[in-house]
Amino acid sequence: MIEILIDARRRSLGGFEVGRVLPYRQRRMVGPFIFLDHMGPEQFPPGIPDDVDVRPHPHIGLSTLTWLFKGEIMHRDSVGSSQPVRPGEVNWMTAGRGITHSERFERARREGGGPLDGIQAWVALPDEHEECEPSFDHIGLDGVPRIDDAGVQGRLIAGRAFGLESKVPVYSPLFYIQWTLDAGARVAMPEGATESAAYVASGRVEVNGTGVGAGSMPVFRPGSRPVITALEPSVVMALGGEPLAPRFIDWNFVSSRKDRIEQAKADWRAGRIKLPEHDDREFIPLPPEPGAPPNPMS
Repeated sequence: MIEILIDARRRSLGGFEVGRVLPYRQRRMVGPFIFLDHMGPEQFPPGIPDDVDVRPHPHIGLSTLTWLFKGEIMHRDSVGSSQPVRPGEVNWMTAGRGITHSERFERARREGGGPLDGIQAWVALPDEHEECEPSFDHIGLDGVPRIDDAGVQGRLIAGRAFGLESKVPVYSPLFYIQWTLDAGARVAMPEGATESAAYVASGRVEVNGTGVGAGSMPVFRPGSRPVITALEPSVVMALGGEPLAPRFIDWNFVSSRKDRIEQAKADWRAGRIKLPEHDDREFIPLPPEPGAPPNPMS
């Protein structure tokens, strides 16, 4: 039932590391999910430096979804939002034709350090919504339905599954679930999605006889409905949905058209994209192209 097993690759974001799962060379997307980073687990010490923060940067053509197991992140964006996200809550930002945002660890800095453990996913927008107006939604715990069973505590973070629907305003058919499993607990993947996968955030599970450890994501064959059994206490993120037409991804930009990404890069390089209203004194410059002259914004 497993088409491919993807192991997270460690990537430094400057002040901390992430485990990057998607995109992967042999599997760029799962349904509309085009990017998946496991942030942490990290324990920030007292006096954490400012370079831990993710400074203002742009996006087009996607929605970002931030979901935390531990810690707090302060989000600010160019549509005027200022909203912390905490465990059990969702920050859902839709870039559409263009948005900028920052992510800062102000509570950890204020309180002398603290944990960070969570997932950031990017969901590509369907063709008809790629250039929609940018927006931001914060969904509290009451908008994230429970999916509980024997030895299982679950949350439907986004989309539809098992007859339930999250309040996250998604743009295409998908599901995104956190399962917290006791040792020996079993769960079956939702029915109906053409593409699906399950990322093991912690612990170890078995998928129809194949062992899968923390930091790995089996992508399942279309039409299959695998059963996941926890070999020890585990946290599993299940995701899937209907595939979109191929998407290009370059830095923080996603689009069905290469020329649209080039335009976004030119706009950012020239300073034509508005910075967050409440965080506009610094930004991340566009990475230089191979062989290009120095970026004037760097």
